[in-house]
Amino acid sequence: MADNDPTPIVRHAEARETAQVWLPGNQVLEAPIGTPVETYLQAAGLLEKQLVVAAVVNGQMRELHYRITSDSEVEPLTMRSSDGMRVYRRSLTLLLVTAAHELFPDAIVYVDHSLTFGGYYCTVEGRASFTAEELAQIEARMRSIVEQDDPITKERTPLGEAIHLFRSRNDLGKVRLLNQRRKDYLVLYKLRNMRDYFHGYMVPSSRYLRWFELHPYQPTGFIIHFPRSTEPTQLLPFQDYPRLATVFREYRKWLRLMGLQDVGSLNEAIHGGRIQEIVLVGEALHEGRIAQIAREIFERPDVKLVLIAGPSSSGKTTFSKRLSIQLLAAGVRQFTMGMDNYFVDRDRTPRDEAGDYDFEALEALDLELFNQHLLELADGRAVTLPRFNFFTGQRETGRQVELHPDQIILAEGIHGLNPALVPSIPPELVFRVYVSALTQLNLDQHNRVPTTDTRLIRRIVRDATHRGYSAAETIARWTSVRRGEREHIFPYQEHADVMFNSALVYDLAALKPLVEPLLLQIEPGSRQRIEAKRLLALLQWFEPCPIRLIPDNSILREFVGGSIFRHFDL
Repeated sequence: MADNDPTPIVRHAEARETAQVWLPGNQVLEAPIGTPVETYLQAAGLLEKQLVVAAVVNGQMRELHYRITSDSEVEPLTMRSSDGMRVYRRSLTLLLVTAAHELFPDAIVYVDHSLTFGGYYCTVEGRASFTAEELAQIEARMRSIVEQDDPITKERTPLGEAIHLFRSRNDLGKVRLLNQRRKDYLVLYKLRNMRDYFHGYMVPSSRYLRWFELHPYQPTGFIIHFPRSTEPTQLLPFQDYPRLATVFREYRKWLRLMGLQDVGSLNEAIHGGRIQEIVLVGEALHEGRIAQIAREIFERPDVKLVLIAGPSSSGKTTFSKRLSIQLLAAGVRQFTMGMDNYFVDRDRTPRDEAGDYDFEALEALDLELFNQHLLELADGRAVTLPRFNFFTGQRETGRQVELHPDQIILAEGIHGLNPALVPSIPPELVFRVYVSALTQLNLDQHNRVPTTDTRLIRRIVRDATHRGYSAAETIARWTSVRRGEREHIFPYQEHADVMFNSALVYDLAALKPLVEPLLLQIEPGSRQRIEAKRLLALLQWFEPCPIRLIPDNSILREFVGGSIFRHFDL
């Protein structure tokens, strides 16, 4: 047929009994219909080479045992991706639970919270805490299971049977969670003789789970240490974060005060008409902690500068204003200093590896001028502040200020915990506060609700409410946001004088009715849709909390709207 002939050639063909798979790099493989994704990727030499643990098939995330029934585009998901690392960590938890149950049948392992260097802090109930020798036995059993390459299978189980299974194990967290489930079945995963529910996908067999260690930690717990996505075959050195651990212990105490253990107990409280009580108690605990921080600042009369930092969507703005009010109530007046006004001119802004402006780099700020102004203000001298024009990318002249002798400076910014921000300021003049939403109300004993998910959902709602961004746009930016946090915030969190946990136990229950419609608008087949489906699956476990119950001074109002602080400034 001539090149300019528009008529296609149609001919009879035999029905194919094979399916073709298109892989990145224009590699095409063919196999019988029903062949698992894992087999295709093994033939392509990608499984071991790229540390593949799952795949995206025609725009949908799939497990490696998913069977290809038609011609498909397949993108491997590796441990270097956030989705892939979630699959690895989840599967590793099943391996841990299986090995612990085989050796110590009375032990109930609880996965408590994540650790910055790569790991979960775990506790044990039903018996005494594991000793170092017992943890060594469990790790040895885990490695034996890995060597045996035992399959990880899944089965659709009637809901009543699943509830009976978990009640027989005294796994009451899952029983509470499933009592609210509307579907009449549950998908359980099985490794050897252990059947359990896990929220999300798994690897197909134990041989994928080679990188881990177990360590005793604190008097009653232990750590399962695993890699980070940046170095998926290496365990980062152990780092102790005592201040962060204290925050988690405080939050556990708060949960006990409210009579909550997990999401199932929160749902029971909502159905039982206790949600208003929980909202008010949670907010009162926040206010008490902010007042305590204000007292600590008041009791250090040398302090002239309070620096506030934390990751995205932690509620730093509302926290800062509530802290200002508590300081004023204690007789301490403050002046808020905008750190963004000290950006260098656009042509002096450093660039990242891709050649784009790196506004999150410390060098994007004029540190010399910032420190000079801080010292002059602390010394009682008048200062003409800069004002950064984000449209022109140039710094302009702002207003002149002079502090009263009893005033202190409050400054909020990404680098607030980095000692290099204020090298000229004597340490005794500086008080640092780390703010983050450190979620600890988990689905059940083995399924965590990640802190990053709470913050991402907060940000999706806030961006739609106040900034006009779609959920897809917010999700697309999230990887870059997270990278900036890992580089500029998390390494310095232990430099804080105090930490404030901005998480509220009813966070996701309140955000659910607002974020679900936004997530459902994301175009099917996009990578953002994969993340949206994951978040929607998480939110299905939460009963909604009425927005009207949220007080107008709550940190949550920063995201859902209606904050009394929106136009408030001291």
